Amino acid sequence: MTYQETLDFLYQQLPMFSRIGSAAYKKDLTNTIALCEYFQHPQNKFKSIHIGGTNGKGSTTNYLASMFVEAGMKVGIYTSPHLIDFRERIKIGNQMISEEFVVDFVEKAKPLIEKIQPSFFELTVVMAFEYFAQEKVDIALIEVGLGGRLDSTNVIAPELSVITNVSFDHMNMLGNTITEIAFEKAGIIKANIPCIIGESNASYNAVFESKANQCNVKPLYASDEVEVKMADEIEFIYKDIIVKLDKETAFPPYQIKNMKTAILAYIYYLSANDCAIVSEDIVKGIEHRTMNTGFLGRWTKLKVKNKTVILESAHNEAGIEELKKALEAEGLEKLLVIFGCVRDKDVTKVISLLPKHLDYILSQADIPRAMPLDELSPLFIEHCKTPIDQKADLKSAIDFVLNSPDHDTILVTGSIFLVGEALGIIQITET
Repeated sequence: MTYQETLDFLYQQLPMFSRIGSAAYKKDLTNTIALCEYFQHPQNKFKSIHIGGTNGKGSTTNYLASMFVEAGMKVGIYTSPHLIDFRERIKIGNQMISEEFVVDFVEKAKPLIEKIQPSFFELTVVMAFEYFAQEKVDIALIEVGLGGRLDSTNVIAPELSVITNVSFDHMNMLGNTITEIAFEKAGIIKANIPCIIGESNASYNAVFESKANQCNVKPLYASDEVEVKMADEIEFIYKDIIVKLDKETAFPPYQIKNMKTAILAYIYYLSANDCAIVSEDIVKGIEHRTMNTGFLGRWTKLKVKNKTVILESAHNEAGIEELKKALEAEGLEKLLVIFGCVRDKDVTKVISLLPKHLDYILSQADIPRAMPLDELSPLFIEHCKTPIDQKADLKSAIDFVLNSPDHDTILVTGSIFLVGEALGIIQITET
């Protein structure tokens, strides 16, 4: 097959969570284990760090990866979902997996695919493992897709497990309480493997402590271990290591928590491997994250037609709360928001948390999971306000706001799929 035919096969023949939702979620590791066995266990051929959590795991993964890049290491990065290009999911530094490797891997896997019918995610996880094994990476950062305990990534034996936090998201699959969700996240804690928790919280700490105790490990909480001092600069302090950052680099405010988690994980890993810790590598890792890893979609700012477009993938209650703090901190009291979401989540709470003084245009990503406007609009009017317009076609919505004389700043949020599609449209617009 050609590369495009291979992509079509992946998207159309295999259940894909980002498109169809929970129907693609496999609640066991059977297929992933079978695929790993088929490719002679590539997950055991490189060192890894496993990163889960509700919010911030993508940012933490990429901050940490960028630090390792600055330290001169060959770094594999597996994240999901992708924004524009499928190959964003599997990278070494900022270089995406080659089209040729994707085609060859799927061709090799076809006999087993026909036999076990794995999901899109199951297959791409093992694709990443095989790629990192063949490329002989120094370290691979593996981001959990959903939950943790039953996630396809949970077949690795990492050097370190990291869980950023727990909040409400994907309740239809992970549970309706924080403790139930935390139980699933805690599933990546393994026997005798060190564990770092990003945010200490009384509502779920006991779950992590219990699982860690069973695994004979003591978790470190980045929120407790790493001190932050605000002055002319922002200082991150862990033991005798001090990392100083420009305040603009540490914006928006929610990223400070992710930076603390990444800094602690980086220092812990290097210390455990008797490697020198250079504070400047941490500073440059944070400053050069986008350059080193290609990470976008979290408070990404673009200039288009003399307007500022902010792409922010906030999509659950905790994410929206942090988004509001960022808007307030930057003094963005008047901007136009393009909002869209997926239909298989409880979006009522999310909508009710949105700032009611802003102007909104409703739209939807071009995926089956997207909430159609005839469902979104009445919910939005009831729990937030009447939008100034609604356009099912996202390109039409973006064209509208780019030509709005009343708004200099535009925010696209509510769904990572909406953000990804918007990024693609804006890149075409700029070209």
